[in-house]
Amino acid sequence: MATLPASSIINRVSILLQDAANVRWPRLELLDWLNDGQREVALYKPNACVRNIDVTLAAGTKQAIPADGNSLVDIPRNTNGMAIRLVARGTLDVQVPDWHLPSKASAKVAHYCYSEHDPKNFYVYPPSPGGNSVEIVYNANPADAALGGAISIDDIYASALVDYVMYRAYSKDTEYAANGQTASNHYQAFIAAIRGKVGAEVATDPNARGNGTTT
Repeated sequence: MATLPASSIINRVSILLQDAANVRWPRLELLDWLNDGQREVALYKPNACVRNIDVTLAAGTKQAIPADGNSLVDIPRNTNGMAIRLVARGTLDVQVPDWHLPSKASAKVAHYCYSEHDPKNFYVYPPSPGGNSVEIVYNANPADAALGGAISIDDIYASALVDYVMYRAYSKDTEYAANGQTASNHYQAFIAAIRGKVGAEVATDPNARGNGTTT
């Protein structure tokens, strides 16, 4: 959950840079790099900023994820509770060739189709008459944090964000060879933290541990 103030990360970075008065690295400059860091985290780790919301469908089969989205993750159900299942578009094309026709519209969605080649759109079947809603899960672009507000990704990424801002700060002074190496070290630490999070998720994924039944 994102609760950590952006100023907290900037304060840590300023101390590490030995620039607590923010003379060499102004706070707004550090904030810009923090926001770049959030987007970089989301690039390597899309579910760092996942949303689960109800959306109202447009009329027809073709639908779009919210404007702040990068890609669809799942559509679990109609908001009235009826489950929705993922189906290959090719299957519908073969079994129900006219499935896009408005005459087949229903307020209850049974299936959805999605392609990673078109990550911001999806299709529903039966077609929506318009106005009915479904629950969707999608990967969102992190909103820019403000100095007086919280970061937009989970607090667990705070250390990674510190390393990313340090990387950008030292990259500002790459005319000094040592700073170039320090910048590289912080970026490598940033990448290692993201990869470590991925590994931890794989190890603790309930789906990877079986269905939870006992004998």
